[in-house]
Amino acid sequence: MRDSKRTWEPGLTRVPYWIYRDAGVYRNEQQRIFQGPAWNYLCLEAEIAEPGDFRTTFAGDTPVIVVRDEEGELQAFENRCAHRGALIALKDSGKAEDFTCVYHAWRYDLQGNLKGVAFEQGINGKGGMPPDFCKEQHGPRKLRTATVGGLVFGSFDEDVPSIEEYLGDVIVEKIERVLSKPVAILGRFKQTIPNNWKLYMENVKDSYHASLLHVFFTTFNLNRLSQKGGVIISESGAHHVSWSKVDHKPQSSSAYSAEKLRSDKEGYTLADPSMLDGVDEFGDGVTLQILSVFPGFVLAQIQNTLAIRQVLPAGIDKTVLNWTYLGFTDDTPELRRMRLKQLNLTGSAGFISMEDGAVGGFVQRGIAGTEDEEAILEMGGASIETQDNRTTEASVRGFWNAYRGFMEI
Repeated sequence: MRDSKRTWEPGLTRVPYWIYRDAGVYRNEQQRIFQGPAWNYLCLEAEIAEPGDFRTTFAGDTPVIVVRDEEGELQAFENRCAHRGALIALKDSGKAEDFTCVYHAWRYDLQGNLKGVAFEQGINGKGGMPPDFCKEQHGPRKLRTATVGGLVFGSFDEDVPSIEEYLGDVIVEKIERVLSKPVAILGRFKQTIPNNWKLYMENVKDSYHASLLHVFFTTFNLNRLSQKGGVIISESGAHHVSWSKVDHKPQSSSAYSAEKLRSDKEGYTLADPSMLDGVDEFGDGVTLQILSVFPGFVLAQIQNTLAIRQVLPAGIDKTVLNWTYLGFTDDTPELRRMRLKQLNLTGSAGFISMEDGAVGGFVQRGIAGTEDEEAILEMGGASIETQDNRTTEASVRGFWNAYRGFMEI
């Protein structure tokens, strides 16, 4: 992976820009991370609730089928026919008794086992597969599956730690804090952004950009660094939680105005201020919790908006975000209306998330042609420790600590 032009000095406060632009790095990521000893988010259990229910998804850029088999067990395997490599399932979701490739009609059961080969014995005694052809020896690669809080994760690596060990107690606790009861899927969409997947994951973990980049956050006091909050970082740095509590008291904007920030806007109002209404449905006063699981999962609670983002690499300068909006099956009509209204905050055109979809592209364009230059990650020091403030890049450094471990660089 290394050559004379591709060096990365020890430490976590500098990140070379070539790491976002190198095709060889991208290929190695697929093997070492997404097909290595990591847990990839695949889907929600609620999306495949009954036997035969399936969804097509990805682990990195590898297509995957997730299905509940006849016994009610979760199964996951490559969405790739063992014959000529075509997709086995073409739909995003559905219900099936088995899967048959449209190309040459090779048929697979719900565990991903090859069960039928069209014209295996030939026709009229001619053609067909050789006598020693064994269906048991052919089939798509299978993934291990695990669940936590109704989330389904998969891994190609047989030696991956248990999901509980991989996440750690605190991350499991914070997932279950939000996904504490049966969920209802309110909507979903796909967004493609013009930058490397790591730039988006950095942005997710960057707790101090939120009230600088997102004018809406600061203008309406949804997220200011002066509010109570902090970052929780797993031991390896792989996973994180950023959280804060809205302070409904009038707040001084002196810290922002002194810096002459674009996010210091006064005099703006909403035609429908009820969009900012909220209820403390989790009983702890936390109004924002952004949680990430390495390599590409995000669970976000912003006010009463609940959303999952699946972050998928699609090339060195292309990332796909699969968004899933959630509520709970026992939502009151009033709470459901509140959630739906607050969905205007997130998504590709959301009052908050719109900038996240653009800023990575600004970086990708800005680093074009660079060779030896590096990004600087010194806000809050050099550690990856949990902190009781959000004016820090500790969780971004944590991402790179985990990344370098997986990639062995």
